Amino acid sequence: MKKIPNRTCIGCNTQKPKKELIRIVKNSEGQISIDRTGKMPGRGAYICDSSECLKKAIRSKRLEKCFETKIEESIYDELQNTIKQEV
Repeated sequence: MKKIPNRTCIGCNTQKPKKELIRIVKNSEGQISIDRTGKMPGRGAYICDSSECLKKAIRSKRLEKCFETKIEESIYDELQNTIKQEV
């Protein structure tokens, strides 16, 4: 039986299978983007596809703490659009 990798959502802190979460990645140049394939190189963080989790992550600045850098507003907007499309 194959082991299903679990990841923790930065919004609600619950563990879920990797396929159910949206991955945000910071590459070696420091650029932050949304990784829909889950295969881009770089440091990754995961968030549920729920606007509540995104609001919690923005309010607590978890994404900024995770990547140790300032997050542009456009990244949050892109995440919000991705969440709306998947619901």
